[in-house]
Amino acid sequence: QVQLVESGGALVQPGGSLRLSCAASGANFTLYPMGWHRQAPGKERELVAFITSDGEQGYAESVKGRSAISRDNAHNTLYLQMNSLKPEDTAVYYCHIRFRALDYWGQGTQVTVSP
Repeated sequence: QVQLVESGGALVQPGGSLRLSCAASGANFTLYPMGWHRQAPGKERELVAFITSDGEQGYAESVKGRSAISRDNAHNTLYLQMNSLKPEDTAVYYCHIRFRALDYWGQGTQVTVSP
């Protein structure tokens, strides 16, 4: 059974940094792209960043230059380093993988950016 578990969310001040982690289990995800999405209150879920099996990355314009996605295939773990955080980064952050034509999501981790 595929399971994604996020961690690392917290309350941080503007300008601060966070590193989110997503532990994946239930299969070998090495060959599959993975991504981070976020959903702010009253807004739709949006893609933040993705990384392919060979390390190619993509970012939303809103986080480009401030964030870095990475993966540790040996440990089936996905990361998102976020720097220079802004109040508009406040959201629940979700880990995602499309594995064998099915979408899997974690339970989310809350990131709150506030003075």
